[in-house]
Amino acid sequence: MKRYHLLIIDPQNDFCDMPLDATAPHAPALPVPGAHQDMLRLASLIELGGTGLADITVTLDSHHRYDVAHPTFWYTAEGTAPAPFTPIAAADVRAGRFQPRDAKALPRVLSYLDALEAAGRYQLMVWPVHCEIGSWGHNVHDAVRAAYNAWEEERHAVVAKVGKGANPWTEHYSAVMAEVPDPADPGSQLNRELIGSLAPADTIYIAGEAGSHCVKATTEHIADQIDPRKLVLVSDCMSPVPGFEAQYLEFAQAMQRRGARLATSGDVLREWLSNAEHQA
Repeated sequence: MKRYHLLIIDPQNDFCDMPLDATAPHAPALPVPGAHQDMLRLASLIELGGTGLADITVTLDSHHRYDVAHPTFWYTAEGTAPAPFTPIAAADVRAGRFQPRDAKALPRVLSYLDALEAAGRYQLMVWPVHCEIGSWGHNVHDAVRAAYNAWEEERHAVVAKVGKGANPWTEHYSAVMAEVPDPADPGSQLNRELIGSLAPADTIYIAGEAGSHCVKATTEHIADQIDPRKLVLVSDCMSPVPGFEAQYLEFAQAMQRRGARLATSGDVLREWLSNAEHQA
């Protein structure tokens, strides 16, 4: 039996466009169109084919309300909070178009934005407050959690949980490291434990949300540490943030050029079931 490892990126309520009615006690903060169906397909995949898996790891986007990428951190020149989905560049801050609410934070913020922009991966984006630690939105999608809980009980194994994003001074899309690691915070630096847990796998299957951001960033960083030919993107178990479809497509194509594979959940199910048969 080959060692297959499923890596689920941020399968959390705040990213899932679940059908809600007027009586629903909660609503997702940052719903990604298609994510709810992605998670239902993923849950079914685990339920039907989990016997072919050796390991499952789940990453959890985990933020404080006060965060450099939340409206709570910033004021506009007019003294109001910036709207969600507002990009902020270092030049904007130097020109006074945006300022941190805590004036003492200005030097650190400018240093961060300069480093972020020099890296060339992302520009700071103001997101809605999301995946706040301890909130409903931080919780894992019910169907996915039920599926991997059953896998844990059947296999007498633990699904590894990996938190990311709790440092309010840096964006942390990737579960491998923050966009600008904080020298004072080991949790923002290269996650050698995660890489070490993935490295022994024959194949690493990657699913989750959102394909344009946290899946993209995590996969890119993994491919820098582990042979990309081991990676399989489960294409119908991830979706991009609206407006970032082109970035998601470019990411998928770039990963294929590096040797990674794209597969649907149906294709993956057949691979997992075949692997389980070799164990029997």
